Amino acid sequence: MAVTTPPSASTLEETRAFLRDRLGLPGNDLHDLPSSDKRFPDGAHYRLELPGLQTPDAMKAGLDEARARGLTVHRVTHTIGIMRNTDSELAEMARIAREWGVEVILSVGPRATYDLSPSVHTPEGVRIGYRLRGTEQLVRGIEDVKRAVSFGVRGIMCYDEGMLWVLDEMRRAGQLPEDMHIKVSAHCGHGNPASMKVLERLGAGSINPVRDLDAPTWAALRASTDLPMDFSTEAPASSGGFYRDYDAPEIVRVAAPVYCKSGGAEMTTHAFATSADKARSYARRMELIKRMLDTYLPEAVCSEQGPGDLSIPVV
Repeated sequence: MAVTTPPSASTLEETRAFLRDRLGLPGNDLHDLPSSDKRFPDGAHYRLELPGLQTPDAMKAGLDEARARGLTVHRVTHTIGIMRNTDSELAEMARIAREWGVEVILSVGPRATYDLSPSVHTPEGVRIGYRLRGTEQLVRGIEDVKRAVSFGVRGIMCYDEGMLWVLDEMRRAGQLPEDMHIKVSAHCGHGNPASMKVLERLGAGSINPVRDLDAPTWAALRASTDLPMDFSTEAPASSGGFYRDYDAPEIVRVAAPVYCKSGGAEMTTHAFATSADKARSYARRMELIKRMLDTYLPEAVCSEQGPGDLSIPVV
């Protein structure tokens, strides 16, 4: 239907109604902050994640420190790219994940920032993010995933919507394991309910929205998808350098099920080569966030340890 009059307050309401009634999306961000009634399969509201553990030594140090602090880690993530780890490192990270009963998510290696393009390093080019440029990078990214899978890894972090779709198609065709979990990174830049729905349809298993969303926006995202989402309790300077300790209880309440990922403030960038000492400092940040949740949202349930309790395969 052709638009014959300029938009007005009445058309604004029509747009909200279309989102709500035709698409099943919220018509607005949910400023009434309803509590989420969605949960992980074990009934938990949240799980804890140590991000940016790039090597077996860092992974082991972070897990050891968390255990010493009485914390249960459910997921560890790696962000520098599978192609930057040796075979022995990948095998050892898979072994540690099995031993500890944690999810391990390894990130796709090729990305625009590793390519020859100068534009990605300009203020305008930052919009490219870590997406893939050209067919060759797509092929190489798939090879990175196949390499991780060969070591038994079943958790992959994806930075490109096209690649997400291809990986899901390969999974459906039996070219990749049926039980492979694909996590969409915050570097894709998604932060609205329609985007959550699209990513879910493309095959995402969990989503990390952009990191600086307020509680009403988180509530609207939760209304649009049942998938677990990641909540960054802080961020490196390269992503804003914020701390959201006091926001954590409210975000968990309105957006469950969520992974609370702690340690970002200790990094320089998301491709930071984490040392064992730095990994231990991530666990300290996790303890501070767990204290906030225990104090201000004591009714929230955290998943217990063990592969049988997890929603995705360990390795």
